[in-house]
Amino acid sequence: MNILIDDIDYPDQAEVNGKGYEIRTNFRNSILFELMMQDDSLSPRDKVWKGLALYYPVIPEDLNAAVDAALWFYRCGREETVIQKRMAERRGKSQIYSFEHDAGLIYAAFLLAYNIDLQDIRYMHWWRFRFLFNSLPRDCEFVRAMEYRSLDISDKLPKEQKDFYKKMKRLYALPLSKTEDDRQAAIENALLNGGDLSGLV
Repeated sequence: MNILIDDIDYPDQAEVNGKGYEIRTNFRNSILFELMMQDDSLSPRDKVWKGLALYYPVIPEDLNAAVDAALWFYRCGREETVIQKRMAERRGKSQIYSFEHDAGLIYAAFLLAYNIDLQDIRYMHWWRFRFLFNSLPRDCEFVRAMEYRSLDISDKLPKEQKDFYKKMKRLYALPLSKTEDDRQAAIENALLNGGDLSGLV
């Protein structure tokens, strides 16, 4: 599907074993889905069930196929192989945005870039939201924050520039997840008390 040339509406169903199932398409549902997938307090099983309930008014019987169809919708119809390739390229890199912690910046960016007040808008299809989200202009503070978070600061840079980038990375840093925070605390504790770091790094 090409939204520039195809006369097709955004999908409002997910196909599971050849049958169409209604899917909740509002952007808020997919934001909640992403936040839930990042929630370390939920078990993988809970994430599956809550994710299916979030997307489907009627959950298909074939749960594996239902999960695949929901993920297809969440990925805006992109093939899994493309996503996997991008994830492999980003492996080891830290998260550069959070719908929870960047909510104010995202709200302001949509208002400034598109004159869209996300609080006033009752419905926007997830795919439309995602296309706009991915194309926010570089002069938005939110986009600058993502750029600073993603920076690899080279030792070859002049000291002033390195110091500036380090300051910006600290200023815009996302809070660590509970799991990562506990891991870093354990590493610090081991280093301070001469403990064993095996299994921590």
